[in-house]
Amino acid sequence: MKRLTQALALLMTMALPAVAASEPLTDTLAKIDETGIITIGYREGESPFSFEAADGSITGFSIDLCQRIVERIRVELGRDDIAVTYVVATPATRFILVKSGAIDLECAATTNNAERREMVDFSYPHFMTATHVMTRRADKIDSLQDLAGHSVASASGTVNIEQLNALNREQNLNIAVIPTKSTAEAFDMVVSKRAAAFVTDGILLAAKIAELPDPSLYALSSYTLSRSEPYGLMLKRGDTAFRTVVNDTLSSIYRSGEINDIYAKWFTTPIPPTGTNLNLPMSADMVEAFRNPTEYQD
Repeated sequence: MKRLTQALALLMTMALPAVAASEPLTDTLAKIDETGIITIGYREGESPFSFEAADGSITGFSIDLCQRIVERIRVELGRDDIAVTYVVATPATRFILVKSGAIDLECAATTNNAERREMVDFSYPHFMTATHVMTRRADKIDSLQDLAGHSVASASGTVNIEQLNALNREQNLNIAVIPTKSTAEAFDMVVSKRAAAFVTDGILLAAKIAELPDPSLYALSSYTLSRSEPYGLMLKRGDTAFRTVVNDTLSSIYRSGEINDIYAKWFTTPIPPTGTNLNLPMSADMVEAFRNPTEYQD
């Protein structure tokens, strides 16, 4: 009897590592497995990262990356039937949607910084840019100081409007800062001459200007309001298992070289809906970020 008890105890001990290795799904992955749905946040008009095409499909550079993450999740869960639901996430609503779990992954152009990491988590960087200013060339606004006394639009909930407000206070520029609900609304204010300038990420401004009937009428500032900072895919804070799947997928895309084709599709070849070519080769910062993917810490 004693030998039988010892044998049973040995078998139980041997079984423990296997049980520990098979950890239960938690948080986002468990939710996706239970519902059969992954919910992705996107922008309606943030080309080339995230936008709604003329046929109603959701597309863009960030979306392409997230679609590959969805494929990886299907494999991880052993479920080919995992469906994707897209939800609009504006600059003003995106953090609430992620924190509340209304969206599982925000796939757009959201800057990763220390303040935001107090609320949410970010994936490895997938782009880098700085804050620039768009103006009408005819107005001959060549510096931040030239904006003194003018109206300047910027989307609520962005780091760009925070940077603009800070510089406005520090330099006593008397700029009338106009918060908008979206980048599209702020852009339209400059085109319609309701604002002298629009402040946001340089890459987003370049894409918007390139889509205009006559881009030569508008200028993108050579000066910046910030240093270059990374975009990251945004997810719920503290969900280590889900973040690991997201980052492992990106790391595989980056290290395999697949990122080169995805990048070229959106930044160095014509893109829908206008066939605009941004002609933007990968920067040295981006080459390094893709060569050695790591979590950004500023």
